[in-house]
Amino acid sequence: MKPRKILHMDLDAFFCSVEELRNPTLKGKPFAVGGQAGKRGVISTASYAARKYGVHSALPTAQALRLCPDLILVSSWHSDYGEASQRVMEIVNDLSPLIEPLSIDEAFMDVSDLAETPLQIARGLQARINRETNLPCSIGAASNKLVAKIANDFGKYQHKEPTSPNAITIVEPGHEAEFLAPLPINALWGVGPKTEERLKKLGIITIGGLATFSMQEMARMFGKSGLDLSERANGMDTRAVEVDHTVKSISQEVTFERDISDKKVLEQTIMRLSAHVGSQLRKQGFSAKTIRLKIRWSNFETHTRQISVPMPTDHDSIIIGATLDLFRNIWPVGKPVRLIGVGTAQLSKEPIQLNLLDSTSEKEGRLLRSVDELRERFGDKIVLRGFEIRKK
Repeated sequence: MKPRKILHMDLDAFFCSVEELRNPTLKGKPFAVGGQAGKRGVISTASYAARKYGVHSALPTAQALRLCPDLILVSSWHSDYGEASQRVMEIVNDLSPLIEPLSIDEAFMDVSDLAETPLQIARGLQARINRETNLPCSIGAASNKLVAKIANDFGKYQHKEPTSPNAITIVEPGHEAEFLAPLPINALWGVGPKTEERLKKLGIITIGGLATFSMQEMARMFGKSGLDLSERANGMDTRAVEVDHTVKSISQEVTFERDISDKKVLEQTIMRLSAHVGSQLRKQGFSAKTIRLKIRWSNFETHTRQISVPMPTDHDSIIIGATLDLFRNIWPVGKPVRLIGVGTAQLSKEPIQLNLLDSTSEKEGRLLRSVDELRERFGDKIVLRGFEIRKK
């Protein structure tokens, strides 16, 4: 069995990085996002320049100011953080559907199905996040979640400059225990202050030192948690990347084999993708309030545009009309397109409310469901729409 390829992505000093985009004069300066000193505030995130003074997250603001009298305090802008996080997670989701978000700025990815090496995948992901969001991020890669996370922490710790690490750390399969061995025991998941104290009394100060104890010895001293500690110390972790199965959006996209600048081809592609998304909405019993268009130029620059419709819909005609309007508003005529995608969000399973004037819409709904049923039974080509028929 081939080893898994697991990535751990973490945005560097995320809140501070977003604040630097809002106010570039903060770049390189010791500043922190957090509460005011006089209101029992604490630091949420410190810039890397501030960390040189010992300022870190969860530190009382008053103490942070004593460590760094010139520290600049910035109030948080939560909506900006959410929007920035969403842009990054959309990029991450483009890489693989097997995503486990850990927080607003951190996620695991299972990229085992991709042909590239973990290093190639990590470099490509980091470069795209840097380019499209202007946010630095660090990535750890290994054959399991435990080692990928520790590798990422290690890579960031190795960076000693007052700038974002933007690090990539790879642990090759078969070298997990070797990588962990010299690290301090508190770098291992499950080793809190009390467990660390007990281990140090036994003379165990590194993960490698813990790995020399047999599972039987660890179980005798620590019970079941001892078995877990022993496995982790040897770099073993069989946990899967836990995907959130709550459907938040339905989308479909295509990357062209060569860049396309033909308007007719691009619009036909949008209509085909829109019809597929509409079919998936109906199949899963959803209606969507938001319709999105994603487009990527030949230089990999990517844009997303969206529109909200008055009532949630699963009708192809509405999705097609909205995406074509979005396309015509964003596409400079003749500009080559590398990728195009159609998506829907704000999904709901509530029945669509129709009034007496909606008979046409109701008829379309019945027709679409009939087409869906025919295609389900006899294949996609049993019924073709006008835009799906190519002239020979």
